Amino acid sequence: MLRERDLPVAYPQRTFATPDHIVPTDNQTRPFADEQADIMLTALEDNTKEFGVTLYGLDSDNQGIVHIMGPEQGLTQPGMTIACGDSHTSTHGAFGSLAFGIGTTQVRDVLATQTLAFEKLKVRRIAVTGSLKPGVFAKDVILEILRKLGVDGGKGYAYEYGGPVFDAMSMEERMTICNMAIEGGARIGYINPDNTTFAYLKGRPHAPKGDAFDKAMIYWKSMASDADAEYDDVVEIDGSAIEPTVTWGITPGQVLGVSETLPAVDSELAEKAYAHMGLQPGQPIAGTPIQVAFVGSCTNGRISDFREAAKVVKGHTVQDGVRALAVPGSKAVKRQAEAEGLDQVFRDAGFEWREAGCSMCLAMNPDKLSGNELSASSSNRNFIGRQGSPTGRTMLMSPAMVAAAAVTGKITDVRELMEK
Repeated sequence: MLRERDLPVAYPQRTFATPDHIVPTDNQTRPFADEQADIMLTALEDNTKEFGVTLYGLDSDNQGIVHIMGPEQGLTQPGMTIACGDSHTSTHGAFGSLAFGIGTTQVRDVLATQTLAFEKLKVRRIAVTGSLKPGVFAKDVILEILRKLGVDGGKGYAYEYGGPVFDAMSMEERMTICNMAIEGGARIGYINPDNTTFAYLKGRPHAPKGDAFDKAMIYWKSMASDADAEYDDVVEIDGSAIEPTVTWGITPGQVLGVSETLPAVDSELAEKAYAHMGLQPGQPIAGTPIQVAFVGSCTNGRISDFREAAKVVKGHTVQDGVRALAVPGSKAVKRQAEAEGLDQVFRDAGFEWREAGCSMCLAMNPDKLSGNELSASSSNRNFIGRQGSPTGRTMLMSPAMVAAAAVTGKITDVRELMEK
């Protein structure tokens, strides 16, 4: 598109690239087995070189899913406006930035002008009070929010997450929350920058150094919402009431606590979901058999996710008939996990330990469901066909819950294994 208009990239120093969706995670030798994926990666390599854009390619130690490697490199900072050609760009709002996904034409506009036309959004504050119980993670919190507000509830809004539960979260947990703001219809997910943010950023390659970091912190702190800020809407949720959660249908808003039974058919969407999932109203969600377990994605492919899953997996074996994949979200996560011996924990249990990539989140690579397999997945979308098979079925949950499902062969309350 830029060549057609004889235009350069306006600010190549503010533009970064990495391959993720199309990258195979079993064998990354070039050329890829998928010819189209290899053509796309070659184009990315050629274009970034021609236009002077920094590429974290497969030959880089820092390649990974964009929403994981960007923060790792300190590219994501408070007060920034961040645009990327992927809907889950909302992830970066965990740092106090305004981050959003854009389409191909808008990618062209940003590359050419570093600007976008954007309608002003309303702001909804979502406060989660109390504290989370053991076995309940950031993924459970965001699924509960989607359950309460729906997948369309955030249209026209930016979501600002606040309250004691978010204050207590690590940056990786906050990224999980903001990652799925888009699943609720919100264009932006945002959390005020604080000392947790600053501690995460300090020392990262693209973060300011020395006195410049101290000066940056003054600016970053000014980004936070005032205590008396007024919002277009405020929602409060009791964090202590949240239990491990699972999606049962075909949208991320069709959610149940693991102790609950499936709801009545109350809409065409529910009817469609039951027809696809092969489930029945009134049956418990716990005990549903699975055939695939996937730990990874830009939602839950960080080191803390693998630590929590490994705690559950250790000492257990993946059930017969279950295919289990553990896929780090970046090469840096992979290195760290292997340094801690987590890869061996997963291998010993019967998981496949893969190279970094998006993997079975969206099936733009060889990692796909087959037939009507049911997947326990730590990813972000359970749409029909999302994981590669038009009849495949997906249940979203935390990495710890995926691990519990893998070793029991069914949807299982992770707290039962934690107690043992």
